[in-house]
Amino acid sequence: MMPLAEMACAVLTTSDSREKTILSRRLAAQWFEHRHADRPVEIGTASPPDMPARPDKPELLAPRDVPRRKTGSEAGRNALLHAVAHIELNAVDLHWDLIARFSATPMPIGYYDDWVKAADEESKHFNLMCDCLEAHGSFYGAMVAHAGMWRAAEDTAEDFLGRLAVVPMVLEARGLDVTPGMIRIFENAKDQQVVDALNVIYAEEVAHVAYGSKWFHFLCGRDNIDPKPKFHALVRKYFHGALKPPFNEAKRAEAGIAPDFYWPLADEMLPPPAMR
Repeated sequence: MMPLAEMACAVLTTSDSREKTILSRRLAAQWFEHRHADRPVEIGTASPPDMPARPDKPELLAPRDVPRRKTGSEAGRNALLHAVAHIELNAVDLHWDLIARFSATPMPIGYYDDWVKAADEESKHFNLMCDCLEAHGSFYGAMVAHAGMWRAAEDTAEDFLGRLAVVPMVLEARGLDVTPGMIRIFENAKDQQVVDALNVIYAEEVAHVAYGSKWFHFLCGRDNIDPKPKFHALVRKYFHGALKPPFNEAKRAEAGIAPDFYWPLADEMLPPPAMR
């Protein structure tokens, strides 16, 4: 088995989306086969690309130029599925990049287990969304998509704590806030295939956010850093805009993120009285 950092780069440099996720899942299976058999594994080091390889389609546009569609029609719901598929494909690369980009920093073996598992699950999530699109006569690449998804990775390419703060603890935590509403949209449309797929994603994303919180706190502890003010400083530095309530406080707590981490960064609504 090749070193894990090289495996990560192999995924990052694969452009076809289905091939990327097939490779991601195959390499994850190899990793866990070796880990469960107690065979030696090598992390290695690597220099991942600044941008992961991408398919020719979808065309990527600035966020302001991506059309907003209402979800009362099948076309609007397909656009929502396409957006979720795009997020999941970026998440595959973000998790493998977390392995390759910071491979020179010594970490416990559990760190790699967590992010290989997360990358494997994001690959599954992307394929679930693609299957739903295809069942509706569409496909990933049929619409334009958001070009800013990789910006957090670019901004934190040299800041390990910043990456953990902004990607899993902010961006993926936002998924915990909005996914229940998406599930209701497809429940109302009586689309059980999508409801089932989104429920899988919702359940598994909690762990991905938890991985971010766990390893953020680990690095802070190792370097004798107070995690809460450090999180606030990093989010203000790297996240472009305030966090937007309402928050799924129950799932965020399940993932190990306390309200006093995110409410002070929020806008539009007053925090709970105890935090004012």
